[in-house]
Amino acid sequence: MGVPLLDLKAQYATIKPQILAAIEEVMESQYFILGPKVKELEDAVAAYSACGHAVGVSSGTDALLISMMTEGIGPGDEVITTPYSFFATAGCISRTGARPVFVDIDPISFNIEPTQIEAAVTDRTRAVIPVHLYGQMADMDPIMDIAGKHGLAVIEDGAQAIGAEYKGRRAGSVGDYGCFSFFPSKNLGAGGDGGMVVMNDDGRAERLRVMRGHGGKPKYYHSMIGGNFRLDALQAAVLLVKLDHLDAWTQGRQDNANAYRRLFNEAGVVVERQDMTGVKGVVLPEESPARRHIYNQFVIRVDRRDELRQWLDERSIGNEVYYPVPFHMQECFADLGYKEGDFPVSEAAARETLAVPIYPELTDDMIAEVVGAIVDFVK
Repeated sequence: MGVPLLDLKAQYATIKPQILAAIEEVMESQYFILGPKVKELEDAVAAYSACGHAVGVSSGTDALLISMMTEGIGPGDEVITTPYSFFATAGCISRTGARPVFVDIDPISFNIEPTQIEAAVTDRTRAVIPVHLYGQMADMDPIMDIAGKHGLAVIEDGAQAIGAEYKGRRAGSVGDYGCFSFFPSKNLGAGGDGGMVVMNDDGRAERLRVMRGHGGKPKYYHSMIGGNFRLDALQAAVLLVKLDHLDAWTQGRQDNANAYRRLFNEAGVVVERQDMTGVKGVVLPEESPARRHIYNQFVIRVDRRDELRQWLDERSIGNEVYYPVPFHMQECFADLGYKEGDFPVSEAAARETLAVPIYPELTDDMIAEVVGAIVDFVK
């Protein structure tokens, strides 16, 4: 039958009249940049994320970049983050002129390992960027303790984690900034690029709003240099429709994750290993204690990962590798002086992990087909 990795058309079919009406409303208003729809979305996302402020921006990448610009991070500074994430996490650090400093990941959650952060702090360190990878928050309490001890800003990269929770606190509400992406494939996806920064500090929020419009306040009067980081009203209108459905979609993803676990366990192929070399079986994603995992991705670990990809491709079963090359092994970061072997957990994850379909519109038969194909391969 075949199963796509993601089917946005299936989602759109359930909300098409609402989306078209929302777009028509904006077109009739001819108010396309910022404006009342963006403000309405900002208020809704701030409330959803339990934050005092939300500022709509042009993408999740720009959310990270403008947060660092607002914090005044630049040449000579260092920012600690993980080497295992989407490129924007480290790329934005370099774009400010600062130096990315990497810390390895936890082998179970794939998030930054807090016990290794403090050893990476120097007198040039300005911030830490924990990534809430695949929809599960990093272990934030020790990260905040270290940041507080050394006077560091904490910028949560929550691009994949809107609505995720850590000990009852929503993604974006724990650090100084929380950065979300509304890329169409995200759990809350726009009809193009879009992003949001959430925070609780009034001063940071005001500065970030000014930075969003080239640093001008009032218009044409500039006390700082910002950028064109504005969210447009069409994307806000689409997102407002989708936000009302987000928790139901999250529940669907969680239900699908549970179905995967049940079927893989019934097949007798589940193993618990950090090194999958030569092991016949599947390591399933785990939910860390006191978390709400929103399953932006369902990522398994297997031996012979690339052979499994080919096997699934031949059966028209969607899959993807997030991410095949850790940052410290990327050509553009060669000048940082890292080498293969410096972050072994990240390197193992890059070799062994594979994302399979998890979107809420999956049927029981589709999930069974994915599991059956993987079980046939690993056995």
